[in-house]
Amino acid sequence: QVQLVESGGGLVQPGGSLRLSCAASGTIFRPNVMGWYRQAPGKQRELVASTTSGGSTNYVDSVKGRFTISRDSAKNTVYLQMSSLKSEDAAVYFCKLAQLSGHVEYWGQGTQVTVSS
Repeated sequence: QVQLVESGGGLVQPGGSLRLSCAASGTIFRPNVMGWYRQAPGKQRELVASTTSGGSTNYVDSVKGRFTISRDSAKNTVYLQMSSLKSEDAAVYFCKLAQLSGHVEYWGQGTQVTVSS
């Protein structure tokens, strides 16, 4: 019923910035949480940032002060603005939507972020 499509990944130098987008199609019910996860080769998938339909946000400690998650409700899109990027941030970034009332979640297919000089 819901499809998530990530975009905006690419190659950036350390210290650079990148904005990821996650566009959701279909019917989105409240309450819900949308979040960004990342997974580097050989590493476990990690929750990076999340935002609720009520507007609250949460970040993993390693990205606090550097990443910002936001929503455009009219476009059913969530963004991850990444700045001061480090090599440790390189990963495939995945978008997830969790519809809390029905205990249903959806995943995007991921977008690659490469941080290299």
